[in-house]
This record gives sequence, structure tokens and C-alpha cells, in this order.
Amino acid sequence: MAMLARLKDTMKRREADVVQALYADFRKPEPEVRLTELFPVYQEISHARRHLRSWLKPHRVHGSLGMFGLAAQVRYQPKGVCLIISPWNYPVNLSFGPLVSALAAGNSCIIKPSELTPATSALLKEIVEETFPRDLVAVCEGDAEVSQVLLELPFDHIFFTGSPTVGKIVMAAAAKHLTSVTLELGGKSPTIVDATANIEDAARKIVWGKFSNNGQTCIAPDHIYVSRSQAPALVEALRREIKRVYGQSESQQKSGPDYCRIVAPRHFERLSALTDDATSRGATILEGGARDPGQNYFSPTLLGGTTPQMAISREEIFGPVLPIIEYDDIGSVVDAINAGPKPLAIYIFSHDAAVREDIIRRTSSGGVCINNNVVQFLHPNLPFGGVNNSGIGTAHGFYGFKAFSHERAILRDRFSVLRILFPPYTPTVKKLINLTVRLLG
Repeated sequence: MAMLARLKDTMKRREADVVQALYADFRKPEPEVRLTELFPVYQEISHARRHLRSWLKPHRVHGSLGMFGLAAQVRYQPKGVCLIISPWNYPVNLSFGPLVSALAAGNSCIIKPSELTPATSALLKEIVEETFPRDLVAVCEGDAEVSQVLLELPFDHIFFTGSPTVGKIVMAAAAKHLTSVTLELGGKSPTIVDATANIEDAARKIVWGKFSNNGQTCIAPDHIYVSRSQAPALVEALRREIKRVYGQSESQQKSGPDYCRIVAPRHFERLSALTDDATSRGATILEGGARDPGQNYFSPTLLGGTTPQMAISREEIFGPVLPIIEYDDIGSVVDAINAGPKPLAIYIFSHDAAVREDIIRRTSSGGVCINNNVVQFLHPNLPFGGVNNSGIGTAHGFYGFKAFSHERAILRDRFSVLRILFPPYTPTVKKLINLTVRLLG
């Protein structure tokens, strides 16, 4: 627990440096740094310190009548030396959040941060070196080649946050050593706005969830399915909210303090290519669309008229472009979701409980958020993770502690009656075995 307290103290002392580093890397606004980078780590530390004693206690488990006389318990033990490969989009949160879980479970760690946020990665290394002994936590900076070298080592657990494509590489490397993994990946998280939704409320929350961090959030709404009757009102509400939050004009949005940038030119070019492909195939820009490659600036953009054949409908967008798709029947939306890989999240804006439950029952995703979006990440008692293509394993709170722990089964024989079933299998023993199977099986 002392190490966790020290980490929080160092982070508190270096808060101004964290804000400065993230601004240098991709102009992240200070309020977003505090809310999405610092607060989640502080909360993770406080939650772990509050509950760690109970997590570490051996947990007694009850058996069946056939286990009479046997005392059983589960103990959580550290896995050992762990590797945390963190991404560039939330480099502090997604480096130190998993680190808190790993340390709470009693492990030592190497953190490999992203080379796309060099100022923040260098600061992470400074914070770690100020806080921890070198044999407990270390930071390895570098590009993909450094990651490849690290993945050749026989770690006891690997926690990776990033794309499904790289997640497969990590999992394949881990398989060579039979190393356990937690993969926090991504995908196309859909948002559904039905005919009963509060449009103004939905628009305000969607604009925040989508365009914070310039859309570079693994659980950001990827696209919207909206009831055809609500579509015009939703588009107008989204437009108003974008202007209210980021500025009435393009120049105000571009110069405003609350909108960060795309992290690197290649990501800017990828987003531009997705948008251009969509418009060349008939999609229309309903709002925004302004770009400045010199600044990696891409304005908040709404797209209409996208089709399943467009690349933007198949690839995770991971940026400030939001396709809006009208529907007539909620069943077609469920079919469209189920036709693709399982998403990290599904967002449902609806005041019809039957519709909400029907969507939840007929789909699969890492999580579901009703009448809000993105905030499920901040809940300390919910497991955070994906399903298959969107992730393997869960994180946060007790679930993060479990991810970095080995659940060890301990069984003690006090006065077990099982010995009467041991060989030699006399007629009496056979009868007892048959009776046991019939009555207790």
C-alpha cells in the first residue's frame, strides 16, 4: 500500500508537468487531462488501498456434501514479473491504471509506453524513477522494435492496450511462453437513439463522449443508429452542441482551448482517407469536415448517408468523425451490430425498458451504457473489458487485481470420508460408490 501512496504523491507533485507534456504531445486540454488522465488513476489508487486487505484475505469456499470434512479456500498470489504495453491516446491513465492493479496484487512491472507521445513517455519514466525501486517498476521507452524485444521475454503476465491487430501479435508472442494476457482492445462501439430518447440530453452526452480527446478513445461512440423519426432533430441538436462547446465558427473551433489534435500525421491521413472514401461514395458531411494537416487538426464532423460498403463502416474510426445512420426497425440495428465483431461498448439512448432489454439480450459487447456513454470506464466496481475482437480479460478495481493475480486453490483434509471409497473395490465399496453417484451427483 505504501508504494501506491507514493505513486499518488509523486503524481500530485508533478501534475503541472503532466498537463504540459500532454499539451506538447497533442494539445490535450488541461481539464481533460485532469478528468481523463489523473482522476482515474487517483480513484484506482484510493479504491485499491481501501479494499486491498479484504482482496488479499483467503476466501473460504463451500463444497458439496461429497466434500464433507474438507476445508477449502482460494488465495490470491502475485503472478510475478508483468509487462504493461500502454497506448498513446491516454498515456498516463492507461499506463498507471494497470500498474496500480499490478502492484496491488504484489507484482513487479515493466511499462512500455507509446513512442507517439514522447513528452509524456519521458515524464512517465521520471515519475516511475522518482517513486519506485528499479527492481520493482521500470519504464522502457522506444518504438515497435523495443516492444518486439520485450515480447520475446518470458513475462508472467502481459497487459496490452491497443488495436485488435497489434493485440493478435501480442497474444501470439505470449503463447510462445504460455504467458497469460489481458488485452484491452477496441472496435466499433455503436450508439442507438430510439424514438423515446431525450434528444437534447443524448446530443450533449454524445458530443462529449465522441469529441473529447478528439475522438481518440477506444470506447467513444463510433457511429449512431437513430430512429428515422428522430434523425432530423438529433442532427440539429448535435450541430448546436458542437457549436456551443467548441465554437460557432471553424476558426473558433480551431483556435479554442478545449479541442485537442490528432496525435500523428499518419493517423490524420488515415482519418482523411476514411472520410474522403465515404464522401466519394455518396456520404454527405452534415457538420464540420475542416482539416489542417499542418496542425493535425480535424474538426468535429458529422456524416450522413454512409453505407456498409464504405471503409468507414467497417474500420474503427478512432477520431472526430461521427456517421449517423437512420433506421426504421430496431431489429435491423441488432442484425447490423451482430454482423460485425463484438464491440467494446454499446450505448442505448432510450426510455423504453423493453427496447433496452431486447437489445442487451440479443447482442454481445464488453459493456452497455444506457442513456449515457463512456462513463462506464470510471466506475470502480464494474469490470472493464471487451469480448473476443474487442478484448480478453477485464480491468479496474477488484477485476484488475484479479487480472494480475493467480487464484490458488487450497484444500485441507480434516476428516474426509472419501477414504471409504478407495480401492480395493470390494462389493461394499462398489455399492458405496454407486450410492454416492446416485445421491450426490
